[in-house]
Amino acid sequence: MTEKSKIYYTLTDEAPMLATHSFLPIIQAFTKAADIEIEVPDISLAGRILAAFSDDLEEGQKTADALAALGELAKRPDANIIKLPNVSASVPQLEAAIAELQQQGFAVPNYPAEPRTDEEKAINKRYAKVLGSAVNPVLREGNSDRRAPKAVKEYAKANPHRMGIWAHDSKTSVTHMSDGDFYGTETSTAAASDGTFQIVFYGDDGSKKVLKDHSALLAGEIIDSSVMHLDSLKAFVEQAINEARDKDVLLSAHLKATMMKVSDPIIFGAIVETYFNDVFEKYADTFSQLDINPNFGLATLFEKIAGHPKEVEIKADIAETIENGPRIAMVNSDKGITNFHVSSDVIVDASMAALVRGGGKMWNKDGAEEDTVCIIPDRTYAGFYDSIIQDMKQNGAIDPRTFGSVPNVGLMAQKAEEYGSHDKTFQISGEGTVKVEDEKGNVLLEQQVSDGDIFRMCQTKDAPIRDWVKLAVNRARLSNTPAIFWLDSGRAHDRQIISKVETYLKDHDLTGLDIRIMDVKDAMAETLKRAREGEDTISVSGNVLRDYLTDLFPILELGTSAKMLSIVPLMNGGGLFETGAGGSAPKHIEQFLHEGYLRWDSLGEFLALQASFEHLAQTQNNPKAQILADALDEANAKFLANDKSPARKVGGIDNRGSHFYLAMYWAESLAFQTSDAAITEIFAPVAKAMKENEAKISEELIAAQGTPQDVGGYYHTDPAKAYAAMRPSATLNSIVDRI
Repeated sequence: MTEKSKIYYTLTDEAPMLATHSFLPIIQAFTKAADIEIEVPDISLAGRILAAFSDDLEEGQKTADALAALGELAKRPDANIIKLPNVSASVPQLEAAIAELQQQGFAVPNYPAEPRTDEEKAINKRYAKVLGSAVNPVLREGNSDRRAPKAVKEYAKANPHRMGIWAHDSKTSVTHMSDGDFYGTETSTAAASDGTFQIVFYGDDGSKKVLKDHSALLAGEIIDSSVMHLDSLKAFVEQAINEARDKDVLLSAHLKATMMKVSDPIIFGAIVETYFNDVFEKYADTFSQLDINPNFGLATLFEKIAGHPKEVEIKADIAETIENGPRIAMVNSDKGITNFHVSSDVIVDASMAALVRGGGKMWNKDGAEEDTVCIIPDRTYAGFYDSIIQDMKQNGAIDPRTFGSVPNVGLMAQKAEEYGSHDKTFQISGEGTVKVEDEKGNVLLEQQVSDGDIFRMCQTKDAPIRDWVKLAVNRARLSNTPAIFWLDSGRAHDRQIISKVETYLKDHDLTGLDIRIMDVKDAMAETLKRAREGEDTISVSGNVLRDYLTDLFPILELGTSAKMLSIVPLMNGGGLFETGAGGSAPKHIEQFLHEGYLRWDSLGEFLALQASFEHLAQTQNNPKAQILADALDEANAKFLANDKSPARKVGGIDNRGSHFYLAMYWAESLAFQTSDAAITEIFAPVAKAMKENEAKISEELIAAQGTPQDVGGYYHTDPAKAYAAMRPSATLNSIVDRI
């Protein structure tokens, strides 16, 4: 080797960010022995905001666009990126981060939610690149391969997590629209040749507005258009409210306003406004004066009426509406935070997985569990959630001790199927038609729309589909596991995908392989049937469904999605290694700031790091990287066998303690490896020192628990304070820093 290998270990947000301040010094110390350099690009929400407005900041505050640089790196064959979970910012989260940065002296502008001036429109456009799932589409230049490592799966079987009890007569159900939704209105086509497209609104009054100017279109690329009709949505929500009232159960909404950053906040707002229709009508003038937007939920409403002469009256009417039912499911019963408070609290993949695991229950205002009517308006993915609920009612909760595994191969390369998190989703003002036109003015797709409707268009390039099929076949062959493509022949987009899948499967030798294409509801039923019998099944799915399945099944199998191995073989030869889901990250950082205890489990980071080392060894001829990988594999197995993941309460091992034990086991494995004497010489004294000081280090780490912590900020921490909080053992630090 003529130069050091590089791993790009991303700095993100919340609990994973805190964990990095504990684990990163260990990684940097251990990798020096293998000529590996660790770079730490900041792709946190705060970092992305500062990069977006770097030109407006003082000289010492200017911030490079680390995400853009990583996006370019992901296209290179030498890319090796470890991506931790990051905030997919909702508007309230964005505004909170902006306020924190302003308090710290950064002159970033306020977010103009409804821009009026040219300056506000320009600012809004810059922030649009920060909102929602801004990171993943940039980095994912490959398709996803997610699975539970064997050691993790065996541990879960031996140490099963708690499952709620499913009653046969459970009143919990999924309710969805029957018409006027994205599923029902979707049209789709494949581009015949390279060219461009634009999206144009033609008003019935003769007006014309270009919603998106000409953008590239590649031959074979699948493009879709669909519309959610606002009137149909509100009529459906009224039916759901009545259903929950008639059943005398909770009402809950399950969306993804973080990833579907344009569509789902609007849908969320329609649910809130319909439920509190009498309140919004009664106080229409007041709400207009206060610029209250139902899309931002009850939390923002309460903030804006604070101190207003009608505050008490409005709150009383809201309470009366809830009291008259149906009751609203709670996000936090102790704090009075309902399912309708903040759109970003309602994350469908996390909330529905928790509901299924918990016996179909959600929390009421008294902190007790109840059945619920789950609002998932669009039929596109509501059906498979309904399918698993019906299975649970019929067959009871799954048993983690015997349940099979459901790995996933997900189509996501080159922004495939990025519904809602792209720049092709709009809320329409006026009556008319939205047309997708090519550079010659030919109409490729069109939708009739009314005022308030949500139009969206999606692109899925051909090369990622071909690569996805190849990855699915390879995974099925390597693991000798059946694979099911979850595709719905009743849906326009999926029909186009099915045609390509059937074509590209012919490029492979499928002898001895069990590969099927099934409707998502049927795929769920078949996969569950096999899993209950202890059989594994690979789910092969599109991007949004990948997001949902890789939370649902890991939470059923393992109790968490944070312990999955997530590998993204980048299409140009590099590797992206993702470390699990971050759904619990906000709760964990809040607990740490309050009582100095971080429950975040870094096993996902450990697994990703091992895969990253293996990739370096294979692609950059670095045998020392393979030694690190093999030793880390042994350390991970020992870590699980000795149950060194964070405990549940203060006084037990937390995230920092789990890092110590992983480091000790890793050093021991390196000390006893025989293929590189220099590495043995480095780590033998390290392993000895850690073992001899195990009790002292554990005492120092536990002694740091139990008191509030100051890390300088929630979104934008002070590195010195964060490292001090996350490295409280002087004994451990001295050992690590001497390596």
